Amino acid sequence: MNWTTTFLTQHVGWIDPEMPDKPIGDYIGGIVHHSPLNNVAVWQIADKHWQHFAITAVAEKLRWVAGWAEQANEQFMVNACFEKHGVYIVLRTLINGTKLELPTQATVYPAANRSERHTQDMFGIKFIGHPDNRRWTRHQAWDKHQYPLRKDFPAQGSPADITPPDMHYDFIKGHGAGVYEIPVGPVHAGIIEPGHFRFLAVGELILNLEERLGYVHKGIEKIAEGRTPESLARLAGRVSGDSTVGHCWAACQAMEQAADIVVPARANLIRGIVAERERIANHLGDMGAICNDVAFTFAQMQFTRLRELWLRTNASVFGHRLLMDVVIPAGVSCDVSQLSCELLKKDIIQIREELAEIMLAVDLNSSLEDRLYTAGYLSPEIAAAFGTVGYVGRASGQDFDVRRDAAYAPYDQVSFKVALEDQGDIASRFWVRHKEINASLKLIERFIQLLPEGEITTTWKTPAIDSEGLGIVDGFRGEIISYIRFAADNKIARFYPRDPSILNWPALEKLALNNIVPDFPVCNKSLNGSYSGNDL
Repeated sequence: MNWTTTFLTQHVGWIDPEMPDKPIGDYIGGIVHHSPLNNVAVWQIADKHWQHFAITAVAEKLRWVAGWAEQANEQFMVNACFEKHGVYIVLRTLINGTKLELPTQATVYPAANRSERHTQDMFGIKFIGHPDNRRWTRHQAWDKHQYPLRKDFPAQGSPADITPPDMHYDFIKGHGAGVYEIPVGPVHAGIIEPGHFRFLAVGELILNLEERLGYVHKGIEKIAEGRTPESLARLAGRVSGDSTVGHCWAACQAMEQAADIVVPARANLIRGIVAERERIANHLGDMGAICNDVAFTFAQMQFTRLRELWLRTNASVFGHRLLMDVVIPAGVSCDVSQLSCELLKKDIIQIREELAEIMLAVDLNSSLEDRLYTAGYLSPEIAAAFGTVGYVGRASGQDFDVRRDAAYAPYDQVSFKVALEDQGDIASRFWVRHKEINASLKLIERFIQLLPEGEITTTWKTPAIDSEGLGIVDGFRGEIISYIRFAADNKIARFYPRDPSILNWPALEKLALNNIVPDFPVCNKSLNGSYSGNDL
């Protein structure tokens, strides 16, 4: 019995409901692809069993990770990724182009809801029994029967001079004495990206929150087609600008798997350094913003000051404040000298000292505690049901970190403590960030110690047609998934990036319930979902 069959038998235990004595390996039809690098197996099943697998998978506590589709001549290939104990499985099925239907997994896994709606809008695949068939990605930019990710749809589309307003989205209605609606956005007073929030409230109490995203759809998946690996890496780094290292690393990891390339050890350690620096910069910014939303301006100014100093070192050592284009296919674009290493270590000493002083002031502020503790509560059960990741999941007891549980280089050379809280409130999401900063500082120190002499890139090898890879890394918001398939001549056939926000955004609708309307901004900031990462 091979590794994958053993895993599925022991941890999934799923058999054909129509033929209960049939072995799982015979039922599924065998491995069509196995990547030992990330322990990813791809299984192909009949479309009629798509939902049955999900039913048994959720009973066996597999987490739903991602879903995407692609067109293959006259057929369409639909994929769903699952994870348990750091082991990933990609489930795959083919459906005929004349009948684009598939049983939904969204009634089993709430996390699959918006992903299936995205696939429906982009490919025209109907998910039978889906609990919510409203369009999600399309809005009014394309005709009802146009599907942008089909091969016959041009990347530039055929836009009208003025896109019609999105006036007819059927938001949930509330009834009863004193119930009223509050529309917020999509254009906001600040510089944040557009997103619409529709509240139902009584007095100041939030009864329901419904999100409407997708206003800055960029066509990432479409314009990825036909790119070279170098061009694709640059595009991936711009899926969500505050996670440029995370997304670019995941895409490069997927391409390197497909090309069977081993990245030099020195390059992997530099990737680890910049990934942790990206994590620290964003956590500092988020912690300051949380304080600012409850009028603790002093802390916001101090966190912002530390973040600015940290970003200036990024620019000095790596050539870019946000670390764009440092990670490239088969390596990194810049080395770190001994002098740079000393500067990085000095940075760590300074931030440890100053952060400790700021956190003492934060911890002693009773009015801050009043606003953060118990507010924005997300239960461990709901966090698990929606597959939340990163600080959102870990603040609600979800003990998972790709760096530890599905370790990739250079994290497979080190050990660290994963930050975890179980209170599930805004305060927990604040303190998880703080703990992660401290863990990241130690990781950077260790990576600098481990830096060997050697090259920072290796020679690229053109992958065979239909070679595919699944990149899985831990960005500052949590697990990032990047799927890539190659066409001929070293060109990209399919690219799907799944930002952590795609799993975390729905949790905001739950954690805002029974809070007062004035607390929504800080609830939202404590989650800090990426609009851009959602709006591919």
